[in-house]
Amino acid sequence: MLNITGARGATINGLTLHGDNLGSGVHGIYMGANPERREEDAPRIERCHISHFSGDGIHLDPVWCFSVRSCEVIFNKRHGLWMVGWDGFVLDNWFSGNGGAGYAATKANASMTLTGNRIEWNRGGGIMIEGGSHYNITGNYIDRAGGPGITLRGVEGRPCLCMTATGNVIYRSGKPDWTSDEAFSAHALLEKCHGVVFSGNSMCVGRDDSGGLTSPQYGIIIKELKNSIVKGNTLHIGAITELVRDLGGHGEGVVVAENVGSLYSDIDKSIWESGQR
Repeated sequence: MLNITGARGATINGLTLHGDNLGSGVHGIYMGANPERREEDAPRIERCHISHFSGDGIHLDPVWCFSVRSCEVIFNKRHGLWMVGWDGFVLDNWFSGNGGAGYAATKANASMTLTGNRIEWNRGGGIMIEGGSHYNITGNYIDRAGGPGITLRGVEGRPCLCMTATGNVIYRSGKPDWTSDEAFSAHALLEKCHGVVFSGNSMCVGRDDSGGLTSPQYGIIIKELKNSIVKGNTLHIGAITELVRDLGGHGEGVVVAENVGSLYSDIDKSIWESGQR
């Protein structure tokens, strides 16, 4: 709907953009390649409501230096925010009810700060980062994702490199009817991560507001880590089958310790009805 390709230092503030699910792959706010770019794009997207687009709510491909703040990005058929780029701040937003992930970066992506976002009821996961580097993921609330609440996964020879994920609350991930493979029924998936800290996060099972099936099966899934720390997380009634599922293949310098918690056995009850709380 709104194409900001080629704009430099633009501010988009306080708009309501409603896509009415028209067309195919129509994005709410779009930035594409600009061959003439010689310096930072620096768009600022603030206090906007972006909903019901047949593509992504916000689609930035690529972007260099940007911020998305205090926006409500909901009910889009693809991702809430999908980006290729660098040097961004994603702060204090709602990413809810999207068909893909709340935040997705599956190509070149680096040097990002994700703080204070509410990311809930997204079919494709909460935060999904593939092959990214240099992230600070702090203080987000991630609820009822299809698949993992946080995915940090190296791809195509690019590990997830130098990231910190701390102080996040991750609740009832792996919604069963949105998670086709039980292997991804987890609060967090960390695969091919080098120099990553995942610490101080709180995770809990749950089901839909009005019933449904309890999830996830696993708390944290780890595979092929190197010089990384997964330590000091809490998983009180944090999973059904296993708190930390270690698939091995790690390199040097991997610490997995003190991830305390308990498995949830009252799967036919909500946590509010269970004595396990």
